Amino acid sequence: MAVHEHPHRSSELHLPLFRRTHSAAESDLSAVSHTHTIGAYALASLRLLTGFVFLWAFLDKTFGFGYATASGTGWVDGGSPTNGFLSSVAAGPMESTFHSLAGHAWADWLFMLGLLGIGVALIAGVALRLAAAAGTVMMALMWMAEWPPAKHLSDGSASMSTNPFVDYHLIYAVVLIALAAFSAGNTLGLGRLWARLPFVSGRRWLR
Repeated sequence: MAVHEHPHRSSELHLPLFRRTHSAAESDLSAVSHTHTIGAYALASLRLLTGFVFLWAFLDKTFGFGYATASGTGWVDGGSPTNGFLSSVAAGPMESTFHSLAGHAWADWLFMLGLLGIGVALIAGVALRLAAAAGTVMMALMWMAEWPPAKHLSDGSASMSTNPFVDYHLIYAVVLIALAAFSAGNTLGLGRLWARLPFVSGRRWLR
């Protein structure tokens, strides 16, 4: 009697255990998928917001909407997008270099095309690697123009720097790199379609 009951007891013990394990695995997979989806949408939202930062800067400097650029002083009105910022650089080893670049037409065009290109790329979700490279260079130059390490400006007044290294330019640069690294254009963007284009598919640096 005991010999015949042993397999029966073993089956009763293991069958529910197998079902619980299987159910737990499905639950874990569902949780991972859900987390991945949330992460993808979070990165897409970050991409769109960052893109709007660049695109708005281009539009405001072009048309003078009265925010950072006063009305009537926009690029279309004959104003220089770089003159105000570069001519006001007052600290750092490249102070005189930035002063000499302020207001030059080629500098204005490079700066504005950079803002427009990065903004459009981020919002559309395409060419994020190019946008990250161009944006990182731009942010690095603007960081040098701000020069957070300085405690005092060239005239001796306090710089009011809140951190000797990290400022929003570095944050933007890291954000751009992260968006490109995680293919943030695939969600709420044209990233997948862009990657399938013939002139892009064989050139990973264009993605």
